[in-house]
Amino acid sequence: MQDHLSQTFSALADPTRRAILARLSKGETSVSELAEPFLKEMSLPAVTKHLKVLEKAGLVTKSREAQWRPCKLNGTPLKEASDWMDFYRQFWEESFDRLDEYLKTVTAKKKAKGKSHGRKK
Repeated sequence: MQDHLSQTFSALADPTRRAILARLSKGETSVSELAEPFLKEMSLPAVTKHLKVLEKAGLVTKSREAQWRPCKLNGTPLKEASDWMDFYRQFWEESFDRLDEYLKTVTAKKKAKGKSHGRKK
């Protein structure tokens, strides 16, 4: 059993699923409308499988209203993934800032050492 974050990243790994989410970010739509741009490259059952992966990850909710099956984006898993990445982004930015400061001191020391050797010659 995968944790929610792993399911989210797994679902986001596929460009078709990311395109479906991009479409849903514009608002609720039916399965057939979602599938339409992909039908030249894949079958309706293949698009439906992508939707099922997104549903299992909690990124998409699907309901039924008579003959219409609207799909809607659920942003909660995306927020959780964003929060997780933000923690590491902050960590790496701070690490790179410290590295940058260290390299500046090393470079300054080398320049100072080079100038002092140049005066002796």
